[in-house]
Amino acid sequence: MPDLLLELFSEEIPARMQAQAADALKKLVTDALVERGLLYEGAKAFVTPRRLALAVHGLPGRQADQREEKKGPRVGAPEQAVAGFLKAAGLASLDQATIQSDPKKGDFYVAVVEKPGRATTEVVAEIVPDIIRKFPWPKSMRWGSGTLRWVRPLHSIVATFGAEGDEPEVVHFSVDGIEASNVTRGHRFMAPEPFTVKRLDDWMAKLEAAKVVADRDRRKEIILNDAKDLALAAGLELVEDEGLLDEVCGLVEWPVVLMGSFEARFLDIPDEVIRATIRANQKCFVLKDPKTGRLANRFILISNLVASDGGKAIVAGNERVIRARLSDAKFFWDTDRLNGLASRMPKFQSITFHEKLGSQAERIERIVRLAKELAPKVGAPVALAEEAALVAKADLLTEVVGEFPELQGLMGRYYAQGENLPAEVAAACEEHYKPQGPNDRVPTAPVSVAVALADKIDTLVGFWAIDEKPTGSKDPYALRRAALGVIRIVLENEVRLPLGAIIRHELAFALMQVVSDQIGLTARFGAIRSAIDIHKYPPEVWAEVYKQELGPLASEMSAKFPQKLDDAGLNLLAFFADRLKVYLRDRGARHDLVDAVFALEGQDDLLLVVRRVEALAAFLATEDGKNLLAGYRRAVNILRIEEKKDGRAFAGPTVAALLKEPAEEHLAAAIDDVKARVSKAVAAEDFEAAMTALSDLRQPVDAFFDAVTVNDADPALRENRLKLLDEIRAATRGIADFDRIEG
Repeated sequence: MPDLLLELFSEEIPARMQAQAADALKKLVTDALVERGLLYEGAKAFVTPRRLALAVHGLPGRQADQREEKKGPRVGAPEQAVAGFLKAAGLASLDQATIQSDPKKGDFYVAVVEKPGRATTEVVAEIVPDIIRKFPWPKSMRWGSGTLRWVRPLHSIVATFGAEGDEPEVVHFSVDGIEASNVTRGHRFMAPEPFTVKRLDDWMAKLEAAKVVADRDRRKEIILNDAKDLALAAGLELVEDEGLLDEVCGLVEWPVVLMGSFEARFLDIPDEVIRATIRANQKCFVLKDPKTGRLANRFILISNLVASDGGKAIVAGNERVIRARLSDAKFFWDTDRLNGLASRMPKFQSITFHEKLGSQAERIERIVRLAKELAPKVGAPVALAEEAALVAKADLLTEVVGEFPELQGLMGRYYAQGENLPAEVAAACEEHYKPQGPNDRVPTAPVSVAVALADKIDTLVGFWAIDEKPTGSKDPYALRRAALGVIRIVLENEVRLPLGAIIRHELAFALMQVVSDQIGLTARFGAIRSAIDIHKYPPEVWAEVYKQELGPLASEMSAKFPQKLDDAGLNLLAFFADRLKVYLRDRGARHDLVDAVFALEGQDDLLLVVRRVEALAAFLATEDGKNLLAGYRRAVNILRIEEKKDGRAFAGPTVAALLKEPAEEHLAAAIDDVKARVSKAVAAEDFEAAMTALSDLRQPVDAFFDAVTVNDADPALRENRLKLLDEIRAATRGIADFDRIEG
């Protein structure tokens, strides 16, 4: 079957857009072909800096003929309806229609429309120009006097169609004056002359001869293998970088790997700074000395041509630029070390964190305060947690981080080590930002854990206080990532943290700060805050202190404060529950079980929530668990129906004297026993024992429904038995809210 070859030849396509453009071209063309009845066997897209191409294999030579029956009006219908039918069906008169009978609707006209299929080349000539004009480039441009918008000026179009062994025909169409043909060009410098191509294999072979490697994956393979070989020959190791490899692959059509060097004196700069400098400015790879584990004073660059001098001039040019950039980096590094981290702290007072949340200095103050509170809970020395929290953000004002923001935290560690600060403090400077994604590692050192939790919780609490929560897919302040970071730190370090109480306390502080700013009492608020130890009192108590101190202007704040605090606290805790569901779901857990556990009052210890969820999942996987859940639902359904009918709730306990049947006596006794055992097991955090106790309800519940009629004619017996059903619900509530369990 014939194949289609399409190539769009232009000026250089930005590397960051190439892969997406290749995928888009493949999808747009193949979808359009299939929509028009042209099915294909396979398709592959190609992209280089100067061309975007697509090969579609196994297309039919033409569309299949189509035969369609169009139902018309009834025989004898008004003339206007008949005329509309004839026009829609393309008939000259009713003589060209047939009449069909329907037992219910009578006789009606039918037009049989036969539409012959078109040649595939005609279809391609129709769809490709429209795709080119509407191509979804992130950015595009116009040039000259034309109207076409393309990522860069488009020079030529190749479009051929034909079967293997035959001479393919050119698919004739034009876009903005550019006529499709079978002519393309090779490498800009090494083979600029035009040449003709036929189909995919011929196109790739001739491009290769014209110094163009059309396959993106093959260019990446060439670069990686040649770079490794060159490094090995020098006794070094390539520091692989997948992102950089993707980028440089999009910069060259004929990759040539070369090695350059820089002065050894620059190796005094941290490896990460050297790598960032060389990567950002020259798109070059760095090399590592396997003997020392540190970077070597060599680098790998990727040229787009074979130079007559073996690449000496190209290497020398890159060396000059890298030498200049490393000189800048060394200057930044040396300058930063002249002044200690602490000297930078006053500058944060003039830097706004958020217009509603104050300056960076105020934020650091909050993080320090919270880190001190969290330190004992995570096993960290309070003094070290305080010191680490105070300087953790200081490197944001250094020259190196100003030049390379991606090195924030890491540079803080280097500077702290250079000042001989405690190792725990230096580690926290880097690790308090972690984890920054699902695959990033979690800090484990206690001081780092305390500062990381304080940093993330302060961020969440602050934005909840000003009602800047994530909405839909929008999360400009990365609050979902912050919450997931708290969850991972807590769970992976097995930290016992009363999250609800911490959130409530910090929210109370943040809400009063926000309201004080709104009523113009920021300075007075700060003075009061400094004068008392707010951690000695619950939020409600010191909210009253603020009310008295701030005077009449704070009355409105105090009136709304309790409800705002409750609403924001519950909402933020629910946000954590949602993030925890995502985290556990990715690990195979059921989200409904997280809901069932979180629904119980006071479930804010994430570690215990997860342990309870795991125990509940294991229990529900057993026969006892499945049958008890079925019995629970039966009990609750009966109870809801009867409560709705009577317009009242039936809440236990039951009256022992009204337990007439042995099965209900047995169930009542089992419930009392199970409730006591579950309560004791939960208090001891032995959730496996709690589930074992709960499983003992299965047989009494089954026996009760087999032997007892709940809706007895005697109203007193009926009410008592309904209360007994409520006791089943109460017994399970010691573990989770079974109403929220699905399946």
